[in-house]
Amino acid sequence: MKKNQQLVSILRRRKKNISFAESCTGGLLSSSITSVSGSSKIFTMGLVTYSNLSKITVLDIPKSLLKKNGAVSSQCCLAMVNGLSKISNSKINVSITGIAGPNGGTKSKPVGLVYVGLKIGKKTAIKKYKFKNLGRLFIQKKTVEKTLSLIIETILNKK
Repeated sequence: MKKNQQLVSILRRRKKNISFAESCTGGLLSSSITSVSGSSKIFTMGLVTYSNLSKITVLDIPKSLLKKNGAVSSQCCLAMVNGLSKISNSKINVSITGIAGPNGGTKSKPVGLVYVGLKIGKKTAIKKYKFKNLGRLFIQKKTVEKTLSLIIETILNKK
């Protein structure tokens, strides 16, 4: 069973719903879930908050946070998942922000740097990943793969 199918199955059994706020993956995570039959029972919303303006207006991220830390930061990722949890009404909320390339990277924030936020109830975790710069789609797909694994492992390890 593929990870997206596994996640939908787990969430259906546990009667939990999930929402996403994606930046660098551009909706690929949401698409991976909605491609599974029966996902409408567990999937609340998928937002592509790609621009800083959308992060500010949709997820209520302070301009000052983006100015100080940038959109690709653990602080932004945390603000995204918290903002999403306020509007989604989902038990599980996920945020993704990163640099998929091929341009836009710097020495301190290279192409392939991605942050994933996972909030289940009141518990929140931010994970940092550094993927090889093997192209934009590679980074996006690897991010979705790692995010699905992270959600599944976290849910299954949660008693």
